[in-house]
Amino acid sequence: MKEKTNNKSTPVALLPIGVFLVLYLGLGITFEYIMKIPMGFYNIPIVAAFMAAILVACLQNRELGFEDKLSVMAEGIGDKNIITMILIFLTAGAFVGVVGRSSAESVAYFMLSLIPARYAVAVLFVVACFVSTAMGTSVGTITLLVPIGVAVSQASGFSLPLCVGSVMGGAMFGDNLSFISDTTIAACNGQGCEMKDKFRENFHIALPAAIVSLIVILLLSSRAELAGAVSQEYHLLKILPYVLVLLGGILGINVFLVLLVGIFSGAVIMLATGSLTAMELIVNLGTGISGMFETSMVAILVAAMCGLIRVYGGFEALLSMIRRVFHGNKGGQLGVGILVALVDIATANNTVAIVMANPIAKEMAGEYEISPRKTASLLDTFSCISQGIIPYGAQMLVAISAVNELGHEISAFQIIPNLFYPYLLLLSSLIFIFVIRDKK
Repeated sequence: MKEKTNNKSTPVALLPIGVFLVLYLGLGITFEYIMKIPMGFYNIPIVAAFMAAILVACLQNRELGFEDKLSVMAEGIGDKNIITMILIFLTAGAFVGVVGRSSAESVAYFMLSLIPARYAVAVLFVVACFVSTAMGTSVGTITLLVPIGVAVSQASGFSLPLCVGSVMGGAMFGDNLSFISDTTIAACNGQGCEMKDKFRENFHIALPAAIVSLIVILLLSSRAELAGAVSQEYHLLKILPYVLVLLGGILGINVFLVLLVGIFSGAVIMLATGSLTAMELIVNLGTGISGMFETSMVAILVAAMCGLIRVYGGFEALLSMIRRVFHGNKGGQLGVGILVALVDIATANNTVAIVMANPIAKEMAGEYEISPRKTASLLDTFSCISQGIIPYGAQMLVAISAVNELGHEISAFQIIPNLFYPYLLLLSSLIFIFVIRDKK
């Protein structure tokens, strides 16, 4: 068997990545902007695009037999971190499926009932931060809270783009920090670090950005003329599963145990309050898990593809290019951030971007002496920055769709100037790379 890694720089070994990007990005642009298909990027079977890329990888390098190539791919897939990542994906999906929509809405309406109407947009941002951190999904948070943002805009007179942008900014805060976010799971398991360590690394970058974003929102809100306030019934007990998951994650309790506590408490509360029947609960549980199937399959296929690319010498070629541009530890950190941001811009999916960038980033971490938790933080942060801004990302498309369904019109370019958090997160990240000295 000849699967020993090729230490020579072989740029052609990167061809499978190029094939995937051409298929996915090319078809996405065609569907979304030429054929005008709603959510065009997300109608593309991403698994099929990765399978085509793997086929190209298998046709390369005839010095290695097909059986040996299967062994190389199996070794990549069988990595402990890949298996752990998939299991956490599925468990997190089960939690979101059980807890459901009404819990997130209860958080929002509870906060809106406590805070004066003048601060309603700031409340939307804070609630989006909390809900996305507890749920681990920015798209789910936007789906739940944008309709509430529309209601706040109608009732109070605040700008609709400001309300929607505030929800999206808060949603990206949790996507970046949450212990059960698929981006956090992918980054931590890909780099082999503890989630609590990555959280601490990220928190110092994300919190200042969130605080300044909140101040900006408050300043802009103070100029608006109020017309009224939003009032809606809520069930305070439904917030408990989110609080338990959030606290468990911050305390560093094993993520599987935290999620099981969230699932069990959520199931008991949903049944006790009559929000769901036992059959509906089981169906929601299955729906939540199945919602993670594609993400899990992408992780498996990327691991297989990257195994072949590494053996062929593709990673060495990429690292050679990176070495010519980025120098030193801080330059390496910026290189990791730019790498994952560019992949995210190409794929319009921050989880896929992290999974694809993980093995290359791990090589860079060794080359530039970057710690695993710092590398995981950079991957998650920079992918969330780009994902939170691009006009063809799922977050933006879902937000626009939710507004349109309620009979209003809004464009991505009206929302983009109001996305304060991603811009400030980029600024905070650069400050922490180049200005703040790392603690030994």
